[in-house]
Amino acid sequence: MRSAECGMDRALVERDAQHRGSNLPVQFRIPHSALRILLVCATAACGSSDGPRVTVTVAPGATLDAAVDSLAANRVIDHPGLFRVYAKLRGLGGSLKSGVYLLRQDEAWSDVVGALERGRGVEQRFTVREGLRLGEIADIAQRGLRIPRDSFLDAAQDSALLAELGVPDEAASAEGYLFPTTYLLPQRIGAHELVRVMIHQFLEQWSPDWQARLDSLHFTRHQLVTLASIIESEVRYDPDRPFISAVYQNRLKRGMRLEADPTVSYAYGRRLKRVWEKNLAVRSAYNTYLHAGLPPGPISQPGRASLAAALYPADVPFLYFVAQTDGKHIFSATYAEHLAAIRRVKEMRRAARAPRRPGR
Repeated sequence: MRSAECGMDRALVERDAQHRGSNLPVQFRIPHSALRILLVCATAACGSSDGPRVTVTVAPGATLDAAVDSLAANRVIDHPGLFRVYAKLRGLGGSLKSGVYLLRQDEAWSDVVGALERGRGVEQRFTVREGLRLGEIADIAQRGLRIPRDSFLDAAQDSALLAELGVPDEAASAEGYLFPTTYLLPQRIGAHELVRVMIHQFLEQWSPDWQARLDSLHFTRHQLVTLASIIESEVRYDPDRPFISAVYQNRLKRGMRLEADPTVSYAYGRRLKRVWEKNLAVRSAYNTYLHAGLPPGPISQPGRASLAAALYPADVPFLYFVAQTDGKHIFSATYAEHLAAIRRVKEMRRAARAPRRPGR
């Protein structure tokens, strides 16, 4: 149906052009400049269907101009000014649906408008929350998208795909680079294409000024993502992020071990409800109680807030922290202060477990 409609649009424009060159009377004339614009619009509305797929983010409340800028930046459209006119004529202006869309470069304008207005071609939502591990994403991809778990894991460890997408050479897998957000995806998406979409979204989230910040911190991108993933795994209270980042970076500068419980849990290959003393001896390069410095790679998928916290830690002297019962942390600059904070937290837990007296 789309190709037939496009053929009619183009035929009408060409028929008018033929009339302009003949002696037949016409009721109106179209200026040459306007005719060229109509030809461009008619051709672009038909578009192609074999370009590579890219992700385009439409933020909640985004204007048409913002959506057009994103489409142009990802080369989904080549003539943003003309597309804006076309989209408005199609009534798209105030009916954008937010989300992360999977579109082809040089896609037909009619298909792009249909996707953004009615979700046409976007069949399913796929949500990945911050802090999930690679294996956990494989599980939800199998449940929600019917992608076999092993297929997803194989794609996430495909060195050729990772290199093509610009994932650092040190990365053994896509762990840490599968950006957590809600995706709008077509039906029957494959494992490799899903990994490609999620890594592309990570790269889109990476701000240009972050690279210069990396140089001042003397971090590689892989090291930064690794640190951000640990921060993501520690935080339950958002304002704590830059302070936890400061603790770890202060420890790294002093040559202290990070002693991060989430890295011990990751070393076990499964979620531990609680890290006990006996767990701290697990033999793994990811165990930051045994090994100084950062682990070999990320331990989860950090969101933008944790990436920013890793890049911009709070300017504080803290070296320790302990979680309270409400998820907030107590930060300390000295070990003595840290021990006192631990005692306070234990008292809070005992008080929370103590039965209340009748009438109180």
